[in-house]
Amino acid sequence: MTVDIDKTDGPADTPPTRPEAIKAIPVRHYGRYVSAVIALAALGAIVYAFSQGRINWGAIPDYFFNDRILSGVGKTLLLTVLCMLIGVVGGILLAVMRLSKNPVTSSVAWFYIWFFRGTPVLVQLIVWFNLGLVFEYINLGPIYKDEWSQFMTPFLTALLGLGLNEAAYMAEICRAGLLSVDEGQTEASHALGMSHSKTLRRIVIPQAMRVIVPPTGNEVINMLKTTSLVSVVQYSELLRVAQDIGQTSGAPAEMLFLAAAWYLVLTSVFSVGQYYLERYYARGSSRSLPSTPFQKIKANLLSLSNRSSAGGTA
Repeated sequence: MTVDIDKTDGPADTPPTRPEAIKAIPVRHYGRYVSAVIALAALGAIVYAFSQGRINWGAIPDYFFNDRILSGVGKTLLLTVLCMLIGVVGGILLAVMRLSKNPVTSSVAWFYIWFFRGTPVLVQLIVWFNLGLVFEYINLGPIYKDEWSQFMTPFLTALLGLGLNEAAYMAEICRAGLLSVDEGQTEASHALGMSHSKTLRRIVIPQAMRVIVPPTGNEVINMLKTTSLVSVVQYSELLRVAQDIGQTSGAPAEMLFLAAAWYLVLTSVFSVGQYYLERYYARGSSRSLPSTPFQKIKANLLSLSNRSSAGGTA
């Protein structure tokens, strides 16, 4: 039995045809365009509203680097750093006291946190400033003795009012960080013969910093802005100086805008510092560290150059 083979079908080793390239059509997100238009319209309306006011915008750059303004900026930064130093040290101490098995120290720390977190910081500043109405003298025995009005200066009032209040908030942040460390770490260090204080310094606190640093950065920025409250106790920080210049120059609103601009500059600088500090303490907790802003810019520039070179060769 023979089978006829049709030889007109072509050779059997003909290569298969390639599949056609898929033409991907991007999805159009019309909601994004609408929201962008609304946002731009709102921004334009705000700019237009401010442009209609009788605001001397030229006064802001004229006084931006004024000697008095720069002095106020320096005092604001000094007060922020010192108050946060008091807050961090006091917060760590209070957190350790809260976690202590001694009921007396634990109760004292709880009462401190309860009192200072439960009363407004502005009220605390005013109370410290007006304690001279109650105490005529301050007498610390052979260490120090003077009139209260000479002792409680505006700077000391601001330092105590903000620093002691911040310690109550930092205590809860530090306590959360200490509790985030596994108890097995402490038990292992004690088994190796390490003391409780050395265990805190060498084992617990370095690991707790990953939890403590991010909210502490927020507290630093918040403290920077909270320093504006000390103008009520006659301390010449940024806002107080800007108000004084505004009254003498006849541009009170402009000087408030200037103070707001300086606060924005300072908080932006602190935010960058917070980012790098968080990135430093993230080592070992994640497989890859997040890219820095400069690395992101470099990566975007490289991708744009690669796209342009690919388009030129095509």
